[in-house]
Formats: sequence, structure tokens, C-alpha cells
Amino acid sequence: MDLTHPLKRLRLSGVLETLEARNRQAIDGQWSYVEFLARLLEDEVARRDQKQLQLRLRRAAINTAKTLDTFDFTFNPSINRQQVLDLATGDYIRQHHNALLVGKTGVGKSHLASALAHEACVQGFNVLFTQVHKMLKHLNGGRADGSFDRRLNTYLRPDLLVLDDFGLHPLQPLRW
Repeated sequence: MDLTHPLKRLRLSGVLETLEARNRQAIDGQWSYVEFLARLLEDEVARRDQKQLQLRLRRAAINTAKTLDTFDFTFNPSINRQQVLDLATGDYIRQHHNALLVGKTGVGKSHLASALAHEACVQGFNVLFTQVHKMLKHLNGGRADGSFDRRLNTYLRPDLLVLDDFGLHPLQPLRW
């Protein structure tokens, strides 16, 4: 029996990716019908979760190579590892608190900010990572074409807004 059309119509086409493998496992393992269906649905949920994560990461505009796993805490021993791991839980986002990473150039602030943003995406938060000078330039452009409020909402909408490289580029005054 061909299940392609009904699965696509029900928007379950991801089931098609694992259907044959799960069918073989069900036969070999003598699964019940319910167990077979449960495994197929688990696969679909996992596929959708992964797809949503990829979408959040793309929208966040972060460097996905910079994660907590790739951060070398021995590079800068003055960084409080436990404090960073506490931030990685995302509790400060849930509580609507801010986090400020401050330090000299080259000490790992951008990597940590990107890593924390990545972790927030994994936890289901909507994130936007941007450099301050780019955000201000974008907002200032909204003054010229009347789209300031819409552009501002771009930065207010995410659960977590990461502003990187504050003060590294000369800032232009806003034109009112």
C-alpha cells in the first residue's frame, strides 16, 4: 500500500523518511501496531523539532560553530565557567533579566555570546544576534523611509537579543 499521498496530505511526509526502516524493525522485533505507530510519530516529532531548531539558528544569525563545547575555558582562566554554565540554562531569559559580557578585546566575549545564543535556540527561544553598529545603522535607515517602528520591532521581538561589538565602530548620530 502506498502511503505517500495520505501522509503528505496530513503533512506527515517526514514519516516517509523512516517508514521502511521502522517497518523492518517492527517485523524483526515483533512490535505491536501501537508501538510501530509510536516510533513513527516519535521520528516525526524529532524531525520537526530539528527543523524548528535549524530555523531558529538561521534567524538568530549566529555563528553555529561557536558553541559552549568549542569554547576553550583554559584560554582565559579568569572566566567563571560555572557562571557561564548557569547562563546556559536560560533562566535569565525566562525571568526577563539581562546579561552583560564585559572585557577587553580578544578575551572570548563574542564566542561566549554566540554560544549562549546557540544554547538559547536549542532550548526553544527565539534569538537575534547582531553587531551594535549594524543595528543602529539599520534603525537609522528606518528614519529615512518611515519604517523605524517596524525595524525596531525586529529587535524587540526575540526572546534574546545579543548585541555584540559595542563601541568597536564609530557610531553615527541618529537623525531625527
